[in-house]
Amino acid sequence: MSTTTTARQEQTGPARSGAVASLKQTAFWNVGGLFFFYFAIWQLVFTFLGPWLEEQAGMTSGNIGLLNSVMALTALCLQPFYGFVQDRLGFRKHLFAVVVLVGAFMGPFFAFVFVPIVNLDQVLGAVVGGIYLSLVLNSGVGVVEAFNERAARAHRFEYGHVRLFGSVAGATASLVGGFIWAANPDNVWWVGTFSALVLGVLLFTLRTPRPGDAAYDAAVGDDPAGPDRPRVTTATVRRLLRDRSFVGFMVLMFGTAALYDVFDQQYAIYFADFFSGAGDPQVFFSRVVFVQILLEALVMVAMPFLINKIGAKRGLQLYALVLMVRVVGSALFTSTELLVLWRLLAALEMPLMLVSVWKYLTRMFDVRISATAYMIGFNTAKQIGVVVFSWVFGMSYDAIGFSHSYLIMGAVILAVTAMAGLLMRDDRGIEDPAPAAPDGSAPDAPGPDPAVTRSAP
Repeated sequence: MSTTTTARQEQTGPARSGAVASLKQTAFWNVGGLFFFYFAIWQLVFTFLGPWLEEQAGMTSGNIGLLNSVMALTALCLQPFYGFVQDRLGFRKHLFAVVVLVGAFMGPFFAFVFVPIVNLDQVLGAVVGGIYLSLVLNSGVGVVEAFNERAARAHRFEYGHVRLFGSVAGATASLVGGFIWAANPDNVWWVGTFSALVLGVLLFTLRTPRPGDAAYDAAVGDDPAGPDRPRVTTATVRRLLRDRSFVGFMVLMFGTAALYDVFDQQYAIYFADFFSGAGDPQVFFSRVVFVQILLEALVMVAMPFLINKIGAKRGLQLYALVLMVRVVGSALFTSTELLVLWRLLAALEMPLMLVSVWKYLTRMFDVRISATAYMIGFNTAKQIGVVVFSWVFGMSYDAIGFSHSYLIMGAVILAVTAMAGLLMRDDRGIEDPAPAAPDGSAPDAPGPDPAVTRSAP
């Protein structure tokens, strides 16, 4: 066991605030608002982007696919850089503000820039649109998640509890977005601009700790007793990439988080093929998604307690198991009722993944580089998987059909989960990074300069 792990385990510190106590903090609602208005933009875009590009912009399916690929490839290039910069910034809001600023131009961009480019050349439009949307979404989401997770630790409330605001936003945007679309499809982008402006106000008003404050040191990982505050370096990042647990974590995200997205990309089409009810299958499916996201928010409340009990590694393995059941179940049992059930299981998957990811990263690795670890280990690994698997399974759907493709997908999930399980160390017995005390004092026993890895026994 490393000296850092020993120090961390001896450093119990005050516990995080309970769920009820968190509700009394202004910062809890402020960070929750950041999640709400950001993921309102996210849900609106990913719900209506495809239909808008086809019906309003007149893009072909191939160029719509190109736009999505450009979004993923842009994120691949930016995520490591964003993570490194955000870790250097600590609680400074500059990078988050860039994401907000770009998002605020969503309405003008699609009204006055994107459509003329598409009319001139669809391929060029797909490239420009993909880069723009990635700056707000695929690349920007890592900045939002990393900043808010660090703020949650500084203010002593569970990340999972405040993250449920994002799920509520997804459900709200799914429901309200339908009325917005019916009135005028172009208004979707102007609502995105409005949400970004509110997001900017919330970001500006959020009070964050300053260097030297106990809460800053506890959340960023600096030693408050040391005169020289350690800084994130490229050598630190290189050691992270050589760490066995981190490699295993990346393998798991490559083969599960990516396939979560790939599986859902065309699930609505698969659902419609077996839909036996009355009415439009897509309208019915949108209501199923609405219910799923509401359930997801409810599950998110209890999820931190479960992961604290079973450990983040086991939480990630349980998430992968639920995903495999959903994928294989969809292949083998295709009545409308069971297909609805498989979709609703996603309400368990997402909370398991989100809470376990952050707890594993902050327990097992140096919290000074939590943003880098998240953006490389989760987002970059996931985007690589999306690029690879979207193409592979897209061809597989045409060649052998959805059901057989889903069985292969389930086998891939099982294989990568087993491989990652052998590489990842267990986090049970390792405490979450100790927050500052309610009076603002430092944790009880600050340890030595942390190593990259906080190994389990």
